[in-house]
Amino acid sequence: MAYSVAQRTHEIGIRMALGAQRAHVLKMILRQGVTLAALGVGIGLAISLALCRLLASLLFGIKATDPVTFSLVAVVLIGVATLACYIPARRAAKVDPMVALRYE
Repeated sequence: MAYSVAQRTHEIGIRMALGAQRAHVLKMILRQGVTLAALGVGIGLAISLALCRLLASLLFGIKATDPVTFSLVAVVLIGVATLACYIPARRAAKVDPMVALRYE
């Protein structure tokens, strides 16, 4: 996300110069990152459910399709991804439009 925000510095500067609020820029960056993370978690859950029968012999003490484990892992991954997106999003929201427009 930091790389994506750095690539979009000029665009964010234009948005800010045209009147975009800092909260809107923050929300835009966070939405993009959380969408990617949710898509990744969804695909990962689908694949892990499909492959859980192969791993059932390696698990002791829990079922291969334990819903608590799957949901806890999904929530933790989404939370970490949101936190990882928040830092570049906050930096993007603080961009000075004139500095961003002069950037490259």
